[in-house]
Amino acid sequence: MADKYRFENGDWVQGRSKDGELIHGFVETVDSNQGIVKVNVVESDNEIAIGKSIWILNKWTEKLPDLTVSNESHLLTLIDLALLSKDKQWFMELSANLASIKKTPEVYTKKSEFLISGNRIGDFDAKR
Repeated sequence: MADKYRFENGDWVQGRSKDGELIHGFVETVDSNQGIVKVNVVESDNEIAIGKSIWILNKWTEKLPDLTVSNESHLLTLIDLALLSKDKQWFMELSANLASIKKTPEVYTKKSEFLISGNRIGDFDAKR
């Protein structure tokens, strides 16, 4: 049960503020002694809260599962968010992921064991 309220900086969470607003964001600071986390609000039903950081009780907050993002447009959006939040480590990690999916894998097709060059007359030169 203690793990349920164990948060780390950078964890994505959802929950409710003290005023009952729904929030979705990431943890900036953890105060384990007081049982609260400071969350940078990315989405909320209160538009004024978006982009601000608020303190929330651990018990009103739920950690979201980690997601693997392999879509280029999603990665670009997350890179923008990393830049806005000035999270250099996350930016570097996302940029590396983007670079790896942009590389086109080389596909080798083997049509024949022999490379055959020839012309329409039938004069062939087979090379191994």
